Amino acid sequence: MPEIQLGVHTIRSHGARVARIHMHDWLILLLLVVIDAVLNIIEPFHRFVGEGMLTDLRYPLKDNTIPFWAVPVIAVLLPLVIFLVYYFIRNDVYDFHHAILGLLFSVLITAVITDAIKDGVGRPRPDFFWRCFPNGTGVFDKVTGDVLCNGDSSVIKEGHKSFPSGHTSWSFAGLVYLSWYLSGKVRVFDRNGHIAKLCLVLLPVLMAALIAVSRVDDYWHHWQDVFAGGLIGTTIASFCYLQFFPPPYDTDGWGPHAYFQMLAESRNVQPPVNNDSQLAQSAELQAVSVYIPSQHDGDARGNSWDSSPMLGGGLAQNARMH
Repeated sequence: MPEIQLGVHTIRSHGARVARIHMHDWLILLLLVVIDAVLNIIEPFHRFVGEGMLTDLRYPLKDNTIPFWAVPVIAVLLPLVIFLVYYFIRNDVYDFHHAILGLLFSVLITAVITDAIKDGVGRPRPDFFWRCFPNGTGVFDKVTGDVLCNGDSSVIKEGHKSFPSGHTSWSFAGLVYLSWYLSGKVRVFDRNGHIAKLCLVLLPVLMAALIAVSRVDDYWHHWQDVFAGGLIGTTIASFCYLQFFPPPYDTDGWGPHAYFQMLAESRNVQPPVNNDSQLAQSAELQAVSVYIPSQHDGDARGNSWDSSPMLGGGLAQNARMH
């Protein structure tokens, strides 16, 4: 049988159609951006902080090991680059579009949840004393005993946003999503025992964990803050990925739901096409599942030939009928 290849669905041929179908999703993303911007502008809750409570809030005020601008680079741009590379390999706008959409939903939903909780809780950071009293001399209300901060207002405002960790939640939202994505592409659950695949999938999670550890080392967060941030980011990333892709252990775990829906629709609706286009479409449908009878004695079961374009398996394989 001649070489069978999956169909090509590029941005030029199918991009406009896919974007129109999900136009409302992109509008919701813009709404999430606006909501998160508002949450960062408003003043967080100023929790009561008495003199006796400052014992655990006197850690030195340090710069960030991982600056704020680096978080979107690591958690968003890095996955986007990997999605783009896979698009050039696969030429599938369905995978490319849904991977990006799921990633942005994961990060932005996580950001809104994180910042909303920050503003509502108002937990002081471990370095709150030096934010509140840069000269090192504490001043307290004579009646309530609450702190009377004399530091920079923006620094004090940031000092009331310890729980949960935004660095951590953003990192886990983007990098755990990337781990889910890589799991499907390299077939980490194919039961062949390739530990290298598992190491590749866990590498983004390790990166997110190290970012979380840096927040405690820099005295910007308590350990509970980063734990909660990691839990939020991981949960949202998992929901968002499974919204657009099957679980990685699924037979069709290498591609988005929309791609297989498109193939199913093409089976039922066959518009008039020329011979070349019809042959190409027929080859695409055969590439999804080709029946191969078993050669084992007494075994009447068939095996499905999997043509999934894994990162390590190439884009086309030969299927021979026995």
